[in-house]
Amino acid sequence: MKFRYLDTGAMPAALNMGIDEALLRAVSGRRSPPTLRLYRWEPSAVTIGYFQGMTEEVNLEACRRSGVDAVRRITGGGAVFHDAEITYSVVVPEGSPLAPHDILESYRLVCSGVIAGMTVLGIDAAFAPINDIVAQGRKISGNAQTRKLGCMLQHGTILLDVDVDRMFSLLLVPQEKLRGKLIDDVKERVTGLKSLLGLEIGYAETAAALKAGFSSAWSAELEPGELSMDELRTGNEIAAEKFGTDIWNLRR
Repeated sequence: MKFRYLDTGAMPAALNMGIDEALLRAVSGRRSPPTLRLYRWEPSAVTIGYFQGMTEEVNLEACRRSGVDAVRRITGGGAVFHDAEITYSVVVPEGSPLAPHDILESYRLVCSGVIAGMTVLGIDAAFAPINDIVAQGRKISGNAQTRKLGCMLQHGTILLDVDVDRMFSLLLVPQEKLRGKLIDDVKERVTGLKSLLGLEIGYAETAAALKAGFSSAWSAELEPGELSMDELRTGNEIAAEKFGTDIWNLRR
């Protein structure tokens, strides 16, 4: 398989989601080849799944005070705090070896690239159905997928470090009296590469390992590229007209 490989660096949340959707449209229209993208979030952000309600999940006032973006994804799943992490997205036409009809199998196939990247870093990781990756029994990656326009888009995060207390200062807990228990539970179940490796690890080193892992696990040729002018323009338009609006983000 051949993929265009993009590393678009740090972007605000609305633009990150706009670019992912622009890639989906471009690959669907055969204007762009199957694409693997790595990126990060600046400023930090909270994203919610397509079927969630922003005001039920996110403390928007706390986000505003902290300068944290809040955006609804086009993929499902739960609320995610994007901070010290690296994120990937992959867009392929349906019928690609990575996009079989079996959704669970497609998650396993795509996540095999992340797992191989962790091996490069010396971390023994494993797929945990439906859509997580764990190391030493603790979650290090969550992933989400959608199928639209004859294509599959999957994106996921790999945690470099975890600040659970800050995350819960931005998320709403249905039963406030359970907040402490929930925080302790997440601290036990979730970890980052820094804790696993016992040292600081940055975006660039992790990106290089992931690139090698995706190439190896998928038997893929990754050709470095850049966003086309059309993708960048479309991504900015989608960010402004959709992901940056209350109509989209507060719709439920």
